[in-house]
Amino acid sequence: MSLEMAAESSEGEEEGKLSGGNQILTVDDDLRELGKKAAWSVSSCKPGNGVSSLRDDNLETYWQSDGAQPHFVNIQFQKKVRLQLVVLYVDFKLDESYTPSKISIRAGDGFHNLKEIKAVELVKPTGWLYLSLSGLDPRETFVNTFMLQIAVLSNHLNGRDTHVRQIKVYGPRPNPIPQQPFQFTSREFITYSTIR
Repeated sequence: MSLEMAAESSEGEEEGKLSGGNQILTVDDDLRELGKKAAWSVSSCKPGNGVSSLRDDNLETYWQSDGAQPHFVNIQFQKKVRLQLVVLYVDFKLDESYTPSKISIRAGDGFHNLKEIKAVELVKPTGWLYLSLSGLDPRETFVNTFMLQIAVLSNHLNGRDTHVRQIKVYGPRPNPIPQQPFQFTSREFITYSTIR
């Protein structure tokens, strides 16, 4: 699947605030979706609106929390992975007060040492929202972690429960080479990847 980064940005005018959203999911070719390698769990859910609704590639379904805020989506990996991008699909037009307004993304080895790496305020978003996990240092393009937690801290219109329609997590492909149709996984293969 060849996808390119959308020209339309989901960034708001202020730093840390996102509005709008893209209707079509578009991601750079040098990223791969890693969610299928993880164990997903949520803090609570209404019957029929559980964690599977976040991963079914259907924008009509959604996870709905059931309880006091904050609400959590936990994404746990068996080994450390490099994560670069979190993409959420939310829809203020359909979900109104169920739409998240403040989100915190945390990373760590497990529940015992999660640290916030990104905090975002959403302003009536509808569509795919791209949350980069890169740090302030340009060399920090990804986070290396066993666990990612997405915390919904508050909703629009002071809503209690939340709706999130899809979540995807992306990391860099192993050894990406520009204009290279194959993904080599060892230094030896990369050494012999050019034809003279």
